[in-house]
Amino acid sequence: MNYYVDVLKKYVVFSGRARRQEFWMFFLCNLAVSIVIGIIDTVIGANSILSGLYSLAILLPTLGLAVRRLHDTDKSAWWLLLYFIPVLGWIALIVFWALEGNAQPNKYGPNPKVLAA
Repeated sequence: MNYYVDVLKKYVVFSGRARRQEFWMFFLCNLAVSIVIGIIDTVIGANSILSGLYSLAILLPTLGLAVRRLHDTDKSAWWLLLYFIPVLGWIALIVFWALEGNAQPNKYGPNPKVLAA
């Protein structure tokens, strides 16, 4: 849950790098929160209003984290445009996000794994 809160603290930070662990733990927590909100939406009959508001609120932190994760693998944020290519683009992005980051500093900053240790 700490990773989730840490990402929210960097609400619109698109510079720097993000570790795999930070990305995937945020993804997992975000999925859990989305499921709970979806259940609450259904129970109270809100017609996905709460889910939509949550998705809108979490959009910028999620984009920022996705960009920082790509930066860790020495890729530009422009690679996020692969999202608009159904299936193959999504698979490519998942592979990029799952790749290990560069051990050395790159043009986007120092290795976040070294900074966290």
